[in-house]
Amino acid sequence: MELVLAIAIGILFAAGIWLVLRPRSFQVIMGLMLMSYAVNLFIFISGRLWVDKPALTIEPGPIDPTLYADPLPQALVLTAIVIGFATTALYLVVLLASRGLTGTDHVDGKEREVY
Repeated sequence: MELVLAIAIGILFAAGIWLVLRPRSFQVIMGLMLMSYAVNLFIFISGRLWVDKPALTIEPGPIDPTLYADPLPQALVLTAIVIGFATTALYLVVLLASRGLTGTDHVDGKEREVY
């Protein structure tokens, strides 16, 4: 399971890097999103992988932390997802404004042939 997640994180991050290096603004935004998903997945699995284990408990008495998932990575990923949606919306607004002003969505402002 850990190997599959490590490969998935690597593929997501590599695809994100490849898209960030493209000259079109929309591809850069998609690359940033893929990289943020890879980082979110990495943070999420750092809290141990548990199946059918609760994150929190409301039971009296001493608590054995080995029986529960770590809630901190879950909270961090949830916060990162919300911030990622907000920044993506901001990027898209800037992209539309830039395209409206310059007439192109290339990063350097020059039109190129599409191969």
